[in-house]
Amino acid sequence: MAPARPPAARLAALIVAMFALGVALPAGTASAAPPTGQRAAAPNSDEEGGTPALRAQLEAASKGYLDAKRALDTSVQRQRQLATQLKTIEVEIDQRNGKVGEIAEVAYRTGRLGAMSALLNSNTPEGFMDRAAALDAVAANEDRVLRDLLASKDRANRTRTALDGEINEQRKQVAVMAKRKDQAERALTVATAAKPQTTTDTGSNRGTSTANAKAAPRNSDGSWPSESCSVNDPTPASGCITPRTLHALNQAKAAGFTRYVSCHRPSGSGEHPKGRACDFAAQKNGFGGVATGGDKTYGNNLAAYFIRNADRLAVLYVIWYKQIWLPSSGWKSYSGAHGTPSTDHTNHVHLSVY
Repeated sequence: MAPARPPAARLAALIVAMFALGVALPAGTASAAPPTGQRAAAPNSDEEGGTPALRAQLEAASKGYLDAKRALDTSVQRQRQLATQLKTIEVEIDQRNGKVGEIAEVAYRTGRLGAMSALLNSNTPEGFMDRAAALDAVAANEDRVLRDLLASKDRANRTRTALDGEINEQRKQVAVMAKRKDQAERALTVATAAKPQTTTDTGSNRGTSTANAKAAPRNSDGSWPSESCSVNDPTPASGCITPRTLHALNQAKAAGFTRYVSCHRPSGSGEHPKGRACDFAAQKNGFGGVATGGDKTYGNNLAAYFIRNADRLAVLYVIWYKQIWLPSSGWKSYSGAHGTPSTDHTNHVHLSVY
C-alpha cells in the first residue's frame, strides 16, 4: 500500500483535480497569483508583475514625494502666516512713524528751551512740581513711542528673514519632488525596458467615483506616523496589516466597494508583506480573468475613489488595468512581465499606502 501523502500534498492534488473537472474554487480561496495553466512569475519578479527593485524604487519615490509635498505645504502655509504678520507690522510702523512725526513737530515748534521755559515760568513751587511731572510723563511717552517704533521695525526685519527662509525651503522641496518624480518614472522605464513613459489617458480606466473618505490620522506637523503590521487582516488572506491600511480598506467598503479583497501576503516584495497593500477584486467572486463590462466599471470607480482620496488615505500608488497611478506623475503605463490578468492588474485594483 502506498504511503499516505502529507496534508499539503493531498490538498494540492485535490485543487488540481478540481481544476481538471472544471469545479470552481470557493471565493475565499481566491488569489491574485497567476491562475493554474499560466506561466508563473520569474524568480526576480513577484505576483504583482514587477520586481523587488521596482517595488523598492516606487516605494522610496512615492514616500519621498509625499514627504516633500507635506513639507512644501507646511512651508507655504507658514509663508502665508508670515506675510499676514508682516502686513500687520507694517501698519503698526506707519502709525508709529506718524506719532514720532508729531513729537518731532512739537519739538520743532517749542524749541529746545521749551521745557526749561515751562518750568521757569511756574509761579509757585506747586506749579513747578506739577509742570515737572507733566514734562516727565511727556518724555516717557515719547520714549515709549520711539521704542515701539524700533521694536516694530525689528519684528519686520525678522519676519522678512523668515519669509526668505520659507521661500528657500519651498525651492528645496520642489526640487526634491521633481527628483522623486524622475526616480519613479525612470524605475518604470528600466523595469519595462521601454522608452520613457508618458501619460496614457484614453479614458478606458477612468472612473466616476465622487465619494470622500475620512482622513487617516496624521502627526501634529502633518506627516504620517510610522506604523507597523500590527492589526489583524480582516480579509481571507489573514496575517496582519497596518492601522492605516485597515482605515483605507474600511473607507472603501463604506463607499460601497464591498467585493472580494486580499491584503497581507507573507511572500514577495513591495507592501503586501509589510501589511501596507491590498488587492481589490473587480469581480464579485474573487480574482479571475480579465474584467469586462460592469466588473471593469467597478474597478474603474474603485481606482478613481483611491485617487480622489489619495491625500486623505496616504496612497503611495494604485495599479489597475495595465496602468499605475503615482502621486508625482498621475497615470503611467504598467504591464506585467507575463501578461496575465494578475500581473497586468486587469482583474484587481492594487492599493499601496504609506
